[in-house]
Amino acid sequence: MRLGLALGYWGRGPSPGHVPLAQEAERLGYDSVWTAESWGSDAFTPLTWIAAHTSRIRLGTAVAQMAARSPVTTAMHALTLDHLSGGRMMLGLGLSGPQVVEGWYGRPFPASPLTATREYVDVLRQVLRREAPVELAGRFHSHPYRGPDATGLGKPLKPITHPLRPDLPVLLGAEGPKNVAQTTRIADGWLPLYWSPTRPEVYGPALGDLPEGFLVAPMAQVRVCDDVAEGLLPVKTMLGFYIGGMGHAARNFHADLMARMGYEAEARRIQELFLSGRREEAVLAVPDAFADEISLVGPRERIAERLESWRKGPVTDLLALAPDPHTLRVLAELNSR
Repeated sequence: MRLGLALGYWGRGPSPGHVPLAQEAERLGYDSVWTAESWGSDAFTPLTWIAAHTSRIRLGTAVAQMAARSPVTTAMHALTLDHLSGGRMMLGLGLSGPQVVEGWYGRPFPASPLTATREYVDVLRQVLRREAPVELAGRFHSHPYRGPDATGLGKPLKPITHPLRPDLPVLLGAEGPKNVAQTTRIADGWLPLYWSPTRPEVYGPALGDLPEGFLVAPMAQVRVCDDVAEGLLPVKTMLGFYIGGMGHAARNFHADLMARMGYEAEARRIQELFLSGRREEAVLAVPDAFADEISLVGPRERIAERLESWRKGPVTDLLALAPDPHTLRVLAELNSR
């Protein structure tokens, strides 16, 4: 199982620790470093900055939001950074939810998310292969555009720049069983959310027969500490925000996933508290058991024991949200046993 460092997205401003952490991860033998975006910092610019300050570690987005860019724009970002980094780029994509897609990006959330994702990846692949001009008469993505307001002058094009790798890895963030099943067919890897080594069945039967070389790269908070309950507080804070606020009360994919994992009543209670403005109570309502099973928190010996269950399943890459160099080092030492 390879290790990756997940840096997430910026909060109020850039973190001065991200580049040193990425450099330390590279020194410790981590395979990859990943950035993200929500509705603030973008995923590609910080990754480019990290690329300029490292030499070996692979670079991934976990995730870049599809609604933020047309598929050809995303392909341009990926092929550009792949060239600049010497072939280290991995493109992780996510659809996000209606609240962000419509509220932040000002675009309609697709009526058929599976179709929209499939078309998006199709266009990406065409750009990266550069075998012919990009053409797709899709439901959500049309190249050239032929809508009712089109000029009719659109021309199929292929990128001027020759992509460094036509097989640049494309990974998808997917939560529902149908979405996961499609991901195993059209992508090179999957970025699971809230991965529990003891509950792989939550994501459906698709994991039973994965294509050769397919990446399964869940993100998990990792923290070496003496007090497990205290160490779980950042995990619960993240869950309180995502379960409670990253979506509408009637349509929140994160809350739905938590419910499928056996915590339906708790998920709805977290939503209720968060959406009524009682955010601290929402965090405290996150069960320690749920926060614990999707993270690696506690003393070194406890993490070592729990790490074994992550290795036994389909996980190929553990993307660690690790807050300090000590935790990075301990995880590297334990994983090399």
